[in-house]
Formats: sequence, C-alpha cells, structure tokens
Amino acid sequence: MGETDLGVLLATMEPVLHPEPYGYGVWTGASQPVQPFATVQEAEGLTVVAPLAELHAAGMVSDPWARISLTVQSDLAAVGLTAAFAGALGREGISCNVIAGFYHDHLFVQWDRREDAMSALRALSHA
Repeated sequence: MGETDLGVLLATMEPVLHPEPYGYGVWTGASQPVQPFATVQEAEGLTVVAPLAELHAAGMVSDPWARISLTVQSDLAAVGLTAAFAGALGREGISCNVIAGFYHDHLFVQWDRREDAMSALRALSHA
C-alpha cells in the first residue's frame, strides 16, 4: 500500500521530468505500431500515450507533452494529491493531464511549460 497522508505526499512527491517529449494518439488498427507508456480504450479507438518520436514514426500527429513523474508511492485511495498539484499548476496557467499508475502519478504538461511546471511542483512540495 502507498502513502495516504496528504502532507507526507506533498513533502515527498519529488517530481522527475523525463527528457523526451511524449504525445497522445489514437490507434484503430489491429496491432500497435509503438511501445506505449499507457493506453486507454475508448469507443472511438485506443488512445496511446508514447514517446513523440515513436508516434510520429507511426504516422500519428500529436503536440509535444512533457512527462513528469511523482516518485512518491501514493495510494490509489489517497485524497487531495491530484487537487493540490492541479491547483498549483492551474494557478500558473499550466494544463495537466494525469495518468495514475499503481505506484506513481504521471503528469503530462505542455512541453514549452515543463520547467514552469517543475518549479510550481517543487514550490508546492516545499510549502
């Protein structure tokens, strides 16, 4: 089980910025042409989140997104973590798409705002 105490989660979230841009695409074919980081099955097709270069090589178009992983092991039942980092990023005008894994949360922010997002998350962690 992961951490549920919001104060501990915020103080120890330690965001890590991944160096390469990621993208979102929709794949409707039989086999996936990329090694996805994450997928979401929707009625319209399979949403694929993968490194941007792989998506482009497979013919999928996407804007670049930065992936920031919170290294704290948060419990899926923890309350308030998503609201806290979404609020901190929102106050800076940074949109955020979240994928929650079993162990960690992964935030996707605009590529050109990645350093601003890291600053906002670090400030939240040290507040």
